Amino acid sequence: MSSISIRSIRKEFKGHQALKSISLEVRDQEFCVLLGPSGCGKTTLMRIIAGLETQTSGDVFIGDRCMNGLPPRKRNIAMVFQNYAVFPHMTIRENIGFGLRMKNASAERLETQVQRAASLMHIEHLLDRYAGQLSGGQRQRVAVARALAVEPDVLLMDEPLSNLDALLRLEMRSELKGLLRDIKTTTIYVTHDQTEAMSLADRIAVMNGGEIVQYDSPPVVYDHPADQFVGGFIGNPPMNFITDSAVQEALGCMAPSPGLTLGLRPESMDLVDRGGLQVSARVVEMLGASQQINTFVGSDLLRISTAAQPTVMASDALQVIAKPGAARWYDSHKKLVA
Repeated sequence: MSSISIRSIRKEFKGHQALKSISLEVRDQEFCVLLGPSGCGKTTLMRIIAGLETQTSGDVFIGDRCMNGLPPRKRNIAMVFQNYAVFPHMTIRENIGFGLRMKNASAERLETQVQRAASLMHIEHLLDRYAGQLSGGQRQRVAVARALAVEPDVLLMDEPLSNLDALLRLEMRSELKGLLRDIKTTTIYVTHDQTEAMSLADRIAVMNGGEIVQYDSPPVVYDHPADQFVGGFIGNPPMNFITDSAVQEALGCMAPSPGLTLGLRPESMDLVDRGGLQVSARVVEMLGASQQINTFVGSDLLRISTAAQPTVMASDALQVIAKPGAARWYDSHKKLVA
């Protein structure tokens, strides 16, 4: 079993609380994504799991073993970083086998595992080349293959795709999802990219200010954000938040109690001929299959995502209404209540 149990982990740097009593359970063979903005503590948490950083208090378990105080080499983990760290003086074959050589693996196992890892990443034809002869995407594949070759209990990945261009990132994301599903290695993946998180994760731990504010499957995190931070961080464009009760009513949403903020996803609204909230389109962005309409209701920005046809023009008068069941309600502490 390679489950991961994070129990009340705290980390202080010179009086600053980087992590505030974090607890997290990752199931065996699960793909968990730590998602959040820069400075939220996600990389610090990963480094503590890896043994590269020491927690101020709390416990880290991999399986039934407490990892506290153990160096990285004794945790049977592998890491893939944003910086690929592919050694330029070694062939790709030597790079992939580096971790195994450090573990004094036999020549037979070394060759078997290098070939297997290279095959998984579709780079077996590159084994005799050097890093300088490879593209960025190929070097990233080498870094992943090197991590897989040691057959770790846990794979830790810190922003591994952020240095790739958009098309390569899309390709690698798809391949990683299929690969990690097949090899069934427990994985923790750090990113600030919500699209990566939503597409890759079995469960997402959304972090903010050194805390986990929501931990659930991607559909639940998207459809029922636990607070306004999650609703505003996940989604492109993000969730709308509307405080005016008259506007809420005009959109067809009745608050369960007074003083609540309405949360609505931009795609959770329809344009209608009559009977909706009357707005004037301020800015219209064409996005291929859809268009995003930006307007204001009082002081609140309202984003509406609709199909590309019929085309809406700036200054057009519109009426909009919420789709049934789309409303989410937040209290004065910005927490989800309904």
